[in-house]
Amino acid sequence: MRDYRDVLAQPPRRRQVPEVPADAGLVVETADTGFCGAVVAVGVAVDAGEKRLTVTLEDRRGTQRVFAMLPAAFLLDGAPVTLVRPAPAAKAPKTARTASGSYAMAGAAARVARASRIWVEGGHDAALVERIWGDDLRIEGVVVEPLGGIDDLVAHVREFEPGPGRRVGVLVDHLVTGSKESRIVADLHRAGYRDGVLVTGHPYVDVWQAVKPTALGIERWPTVPRGVDWKAGVCAALGVAEPREMWRRVLASVDSFADVEVPLLRAVEELIDFVTAA
Repeated sequence: MRDYRDVLAQPPRRRQVPEVPADAGLVVETADTGFCGAVVAVGVAVDAGEKRLTVTLEDRRGTQRVFAMLPAAFLLDGAPVTLVRPAPAAKAPKTARTASGSYAMAGAAARVARASRIWVEGGHDAALVERIWGDDLRIEGVVVEPLGGIDDLVAHVREFEPGPGRRVGVLVDHLVTGSKESRIVADLHRAGYRDGVLVTGHPYVDVWQAVKPTALGIERWPTVPRGVDWKAGVCAALGVAEPREMWRRVLASVDSFADVEVPLLRAVEELIDFVTAA
C-alpha cells in the first residue's frame, strides 16, 4: 500500500531534557541502574583520553557510587534530566580598606572637626599623611596642620592651650638623640607641656626618606654628604631637575601604608589614637 504522508512534513521533535545543576544534596536516580542517592561531589574522570564530568551519589545506607554525567542519564522525580556542573559559589565581597589598612566605612560622612589637632613640620608631611590616613582622619574629624618647621614649637603649643578635649599631636622629622629636633622637644617638656601634648617622630632626615625606595623603583635613597641640602643632594644623585619634581614622584609612588617605612606608620598611628581618645 502506497504511503501518502507528506514527504515535506517535519519529523516529530524530540522532547527537550532539562539540565539540572548537580548541587550538593540533590536526590536523583540513575536511569539505567536505578541507584538512588544524594549528590555529594562533582568531579572529572579521564576515559580513553577524554575528560568527562562525574557525579558521586550517596544512598540512604551511606553507599557511594560515581557516575558519568551523560545526557538524560538521571531521573528527577521520575522524569529524565541531564546533570550539569553546579554554578560556582559566589565569592563574598571583599571588605574595602583605606590606604592606611583600616576598614572603609561606605557612605560615612566626614565628622565635624575636633578641637584636637595633629601638627606636622611642613606641606610635604601633611600631603603624605593625607595620602595614607586621609579617609580615617575625616571619619575621626581630625585636622592636620603644617607648622612650617618646629623651631617655635613651644610658642605654638602655648598659644594652642592644650587641655581636656583639646589635645595636640606633633609629628617630627629626624627625631633622634642629639638632633636639633630632639632638643626642641626637650624644651617643650621643660616648659611643662606634657598633658594634652604628644610628640612622636621618625628617624629620617626628611619625610621623603620615610617612603620605601622600592616604591620609587630605586635600590636605596642616596647618601648626601654632610653640609649639602638633603633634598638638593637627592635630586642631584637621581638626576632630577628640582625638588618640586622629585616630590611629585615621591608622592605619586605612595598608594598605601605598604609603601612607607614602619617608624612613620607607628608615629602617625600613635598620634591619631592620642588625639581621638575619649
